[in-house]
Amino acid sequence: MDLLQAIILGIIQGLTEFLPISSTAHLRIVPALFGWDDPGAAFTAVIQIGTLVAVLIYFARDIQKITGAMLKGIASGKPFQSHDAWLGWMIGLGTIPIVVCGLLFKDAIETTLRSLYVISASMILLALVLMIAEILNKRRIRRGVTLKTSANLKWWEIFVVGIAQAVALIPGSSRSGTTITGGLLMGMSREEAARFSFLLSLPSVFAAGIFEMIKEREELLSSDAGLSNLIVATVVSAIVGYASIAFLLGYLKRHSTYLFIVYRIVVGVLLLGLLGAGVLK
Repeated sequence: MDLLQAIILGIIQGLTEFLPISSTAHLRIVPALFGWDDPGAAFTAVIQIGTLVAVLIYFARDIQKITGAMLKGIASGKPFQSHDAWLGWMIGLGTIPIVVCGLLFKDAIETTLRSLYVISASMILLALVLMIAEILNKRRIRRGVTLKTSANLKWWEIFVVGIAQAVALIPGSSRSGTTITGGLLMGMSREEAARFSFLLSLPSVFAAGIFEMIKEREELLSSDAGLSNLIVATVVSAIVGYASIAFLLGYLKRHSTYLFIVYRIVVGVLLLGLLGAGVLK
């Protein structure tokens, strides 16, 4: 990998981590199209720390409130005394499925599931699930049902969203896409589902990035060039990721996710066509 490739991969990570179109898929597809080597699951996990930093900065006030409320609740012996404290514990609850599944299926996630056939299938199938969630969301609005915020969700509904996040371990699924889908299915508004998706990502993305950095440190840091590329890609992904968060939250206030649904289906179909024609392997 040279510096230009690292910058391009950082831009792709920052753009696609928060948009419901799958960063992992694009980090596999773009190198394949240009004939580059697959950057690998470890590289992908580590540069996600850049987008983690983007979430930390963008939601710094929310994170501070949640952390402070949790500490205050623990000190007083009433851990669920406020909504912010309750939300913090629920983020922990929603993280359990992806941690368990990530450990159980780690080998498959890093090898066989990175197949472009798997990616194309998940791009298409989970776009259709998101479409169903959008249809159900519109029906609720027509019936005059008030859409939920994170404050209105029950613990089991948050756990369901956490299960949806775990589906994103399949490359091509999109972590933000699956959690937004889960939020919509539980009756949340699009913007609230996206906000909760970003907050829910914090523990899992941080843990995955640190775990892969420690586990693959010899390969990732085997040369000065490798270290420089990793740092550059991570910094670029943080900058682009911050802009991507702002864009998506603003977009979902006024629009549905159908633009991303169509994009996922088109990319998935094109990818299958390129694989079938032998252009990609």
